[in-house]
Amino acid sequence: MNFQQLRIIRETVRRGFNLTEVANALFTSQSGVSKHIKDLEDELGIELFVRKGKRLLGLTPPGEELVVMVERMLLDAANIKRLADQYRGRDEGQLTVVTTHTQARYALPTVVAAFKHAYPKVHLKLHQGSPGEIVQMLLDGEADIGVATEALAEVPELASFPYYGWQHAVVVPAGHALEQVQPLSLEAITAHPVITYHEGFTGRTRIDQTFARAGLTPDVVMSALDADVIKTYVELGLGVGILASMAFNPSRDPGLRKLDSDHLFAENITRIAVRRGHYLRGFAYRFIELCAPELTEAAVAGAVGGTAS
Repeated sequence: MNFQQLRIIRETVRRGFNLTEVANALFTSQSGVSKHIKDLEDELGIELFVRKGKRLLGLTPPGEELVVMVERMLLDAANIKRLADQYRGRDEGQLTVVTTHTQARYALPTVVAAFKHAYPKVHLKLHQGSPGEIVQMLLDGEADIGVATEALAEVPELASFPYYGWQHAVVVPAGHALEQVQPLSLEAITAHPVITYHEGFTGRTRIDQTFARAGLTPDVVMSALDADVIKTYVELGLGVGILASMAFNPSRDPGLRKLDSDHLFAENITRIAVRRGHYLRGFAYRFIELCAPELTEAAVAGAVGGTAS
């Protein structure tokens, strides 16, 4: 058994048993993938996959057990390299943080600046993606830390921690009729077209649930991935904006007005997550602590299953 075979087994399951996709992902040929699988089955003396002709349809019972071991072995192999890197150069290396646009734009800049000042030799990769992409990158070992409001708490393979709480805000162009509505109500908002986030981004589900509980359906005429786009079209008068409160700044958005809407929307919790069993370098723990001081290395390592340095 070799690591190429282990990687092929993992990718075959992750890519729905499509050997063409597996071959492309691992930069090899489909025939090479098939040979590695057959060689491993011959070595073990068991069939790992359910077949129909040359097609793979699923895992056999021993195959299902093996996949769990394969994931653990590949994770441990990656951890060994990170362990060596930790002791070879404590203040050098790479840290990959994956997050949404909103967190990268509004929550993390001060953290990133403080981290780069403390660890100038660490290459920090800040990758932006959807909540689903963030989860997958953490599970695949392509990212060390994930930051998002959605999805992270729902995945048992991830250890996630509260980062900060925030609420949605309602913004309108200066002089808009809603400025005169006191107190602001959901009914008043639904009388106007609405511009907000795409489904699955920045608490959009919570927005929809808030209106649904009130028996209302807002006319969402436009949705966007980030608050800057929402604000642009609100300022053009195309609708009422509902966005993350930290995305509004009176000095940066002089043409907009933020209405008092704290009583309308529940608090959202942005979370920090890492994969359980993933070995974190010392500077990764420091990045998390810069986000939330109560998330000390000992506290995070205990939840992740690592060892505090």
